[in-house]
Amino acid sequence: MRISELSTGDHKLIFKQLMHHFDVDSLLRCYQQLNGKAAVGSDGITKEKYGENLKENIHNLVGRLKQMAYKPNAVRQVMIPKEGKRGATRPLGIGNFEDKLVQKRMQEILETIFDPLFLSSSFGFRRGLGCHDAIRALRNHLHDRPVNKVIDLELSNYFGTINHAKLMAMIETKIQAKRFIRYLKRMLKAGTFSGVTFLGSSL
Repeated sequence: MRISELSTGDHKLIFKQLMHHFDVDSLLRCYQQLNGKAAVGSDGITKEKYGENLKENIHNLVGRLKQMAYKPNAVRQVMIPKEGKRGATRPLGIGNFEDKLVQKRMQEILETIFDPLFLSSSFGFRRGLGCHDAIRALRNHLHDRPVNKVIDLELSNYFGTINHAKLMAMIETKIQAKRFIRYLKRMLKAGTFSGVTFLGSSL
């Protein structure tokens, strides 16, 4: 992606136009990449159902994105068992399929801009990297350097407690594309609901 080349070549570059990257071809590709067996959002639309009129739906979505008429829906929140901790649960957000499409494209653009800026020792949630890479790097570090202490930290409900104002301030150091930023804020403010209880607000 051209964005990645620009970000890699100039770490100080600020992006002021990004919404043109939400086109029919890119969203069709995102559609193919999404899991068709994933849990369904509150609207009950599956990947298969959305795909019955795929090109018409994508063209309609692109039109709404251009007109600032697209509004993310609240995410359905369910509690699922937490691995390795008996009786403990963690929240899982299940969005509507169309929202997943837009989120997927947002993710791609944000990754291509910010990933070149990350430290090589950062492994969490990075494309092409995983826990085995982190373990390998740690093993090499311990082999080459004397270490007296190892500190293991676990952040409770990290993603659920992120300060949105500080997060957006960080993002806007690299991205000043007004419509893109507005859509990011809409996503953050879309809220969640569980049963009949709604938490959050719309922008």
